[in-house]
Amino acid sequence: MKPHPAISKEQRNGVVTMLNLLLADECLLYSKTRNCDWNVSNPEGRPVHGLFEQQYDRLADVIDSLTERIRALGAQAMGTMSEFLQYARLKEHPGKHPPAARMIAHLLDDHKAMVRTLRGDLEVCVEEFKDADTSDFLTGLIEQHQHMARLLRERLENS
Repeated sequence: MKPHPAISKEQRNGVVTMLNLLLADECLLYSKTRNCDWNVSNPEGRPVHGLFEQQYDRLADVIDSLTERIRALGAQAMGTMSEFLQYARLKEHPGKHPPAARMIAHLLDDHKAMVRTLRGDLEVCVEEFKDADTSDFLTGLIEQHQHMARLLRERLENS
C-alpha cells in the first residue's frame, strides 16, 4: 500500500508507532474480555456472557480498523502475542478469575484508560504529527471505548 502523502515520513513513522502501541493495548483488552467471558460464573448467567460477547466482537472490529489504518499509512501492523505483551500499556492479571462484578469493573477501568490514552494520542497526532485523518480515526475509537464503558457501567449499576 502506498504511504499517506500528506504528512512527512517522520510524522508518518510517529503515527504508526503510536497506532501499533494502541493495537497492542486493544489486543490485550480483547484477550482480557475473552478471558472474562470464558471464566465468568454467576447466577445471572447468559446476560453477562452476552455483554462480554458484544464487547469482544466490537473490540475485534476496532483491531481490524486499527490494522487497516496502519496499512493505509504504508506500514506493517505488529501481529504477535509477544509483541502485544511487550508493548501493551494495559496490564494482565493472569490466573485470577474474580466474580462477575469485579471482572466488569476491571474491564471498565481498562476502557477508561484507553480513553485517556487515546485523548493524549489524539493531541499528539494533531499538534506534532499534523495527521488530521488519523485524528478523526482516533476520535472514533474514543467514541467506541466510551460506548463500551457506558455499557459496562450500566451493567454494574444494575447488578
